[in-house]
Amino acid sequence: MLRPRPLPPERRRRGDIVAAAVLVVVLFAAAALYWLHSAAANTESVTDPAMSGAAAPPAPAAVPDGFVEAWRAPSAATPVPVVAGPGVVTGDGSAVVGRDAETGRQRWSYTRDLPLCTVGEGFGRALALYQNGQYCSELTALDAATGARGPQRNSDVRPGTRLLTNGTLVAATGTDYLEVWRSDLVKTLEYGEIRAPEQPGQQPRTGCTYGSFAMTTGRLGVIERCPGDSTDRLTVLKPDGAGDSSKPQEEFSVLLPAAGAQLIALSADRAVVALPEPARLQILDRSGTQVGLIPSDVPATDLAAAPPGGVARVSADARRVYWWTGSRTVALDRADLVPLWTLAGTLGPGTSYAGQLLLPVRGGLLQVDPTRGTVVRTIPVDRSGWTGPVALATQGSVLLEQRGPELVALTPRP
Repeated sequence: MLRPRPLPPERRRRGDIVAAAVLVVVLFAAAALYWLHSAAANTESVTDPAMSGAAAPPAPAAVPDGFVEAWRAPSAATPVPVVAGPGVVTGDGSAVVGRDAETGRQRWSYTRDLPLCTVGEGFGRALALYQNGQYCSELTALDAATGARGPQRNSDVRPGTRLLTNGTLVAATGTDYLEVWRSDLVKTLEYGEIRAPEQPGQQPRTGCTYGSFAMTTGRLGVIERCPGDSTDRLTVLKPDGAGDSSKPQEEFSVLLPAAGAQLIALSADRAVVALPEPARLQILDRSGTQVGLIPSDVPATDLAAAPPGGVARVSADARRVYWWTGSRTVALDRADLVPLWTLAGTLGPGTSYAGQLLLPVRGGLLQVDPTRGTVVRTIPVDRSGWTGPVALATQGSVLLEQRGPELVALTPRP
């Protein structure tokens, strides 16, 4: 019995085969185009897995008689030396580099096809913030020892931002907006002019600009200049994200006695603000009530200049905060923020080294007794003509100097 011959399936038609082939080519082309324009395709990450678990070099036992330059590297994206993990991190152009502190040798690198906004340290990692369009919108956390990529997030902060940390949180500053993140880079607070608020009306004030910031455990302070206010305003926020991140929780917000104020530091229950004309330091408690108003010899020209990125140039040890005004270093008690002593003619806030304080001055370093503020001696340092501000940090026995767009490492003279 003859059976009817089956018809060829539609998929075998020549036109269908050609169409399918064209579709495959288009899909592959789209995938290739997407890859070429994706962040992954335009990122180069060179890691050093062998450094996993490496320890930082030991602290020095004494201040040496002299220092010699060990290495230097361009690092325009680091406003202060970035010490993270066992080494030092530099940032310049589009590249973040983890280096050996003593030799400057590159251990790892992370490079994008975007310009860096800033590089900082937080949660024991290096934090690289890149500019994409008008915003510093792409943040990546990098393992400080190996350079391996960790959490990433998008942000809405503007160029000129600084990264502040209190050990458990990191804040990104801005002239009209700030963000705070926890260690997994989940946002715990946004404050100011939010680009696209999900729930309008959550912010306590609108149209304000921000002058300066400070952060400590459980507290974030900002100087605000708001429409309708005759003077500056100090607002202290709770950055921990206990509630909705877009609905800030205020500890207090009070008007200050003057405009042109700078927030210098916060402690567990105090805030200290520098006020101009005449120069004085105002100390406020946790309710925003003034508990001290102390005359200051800080020149008016120092207070007239806003701190870069809105962050006062300070360093700290276990007992004191050191504030560089622009012409002198003022030591404050870390608990009650009362001024203790002042040294004029300095180039930065200094850093602790073997139990002493090292302060940069023209031509060298002052070794200072941090308790009394007395100068023990001057240690010569040749800065090759650099006379601008100098931010110091240490990694083991290595002394790091941020001189404008360059990082210079000094080691004890043999």
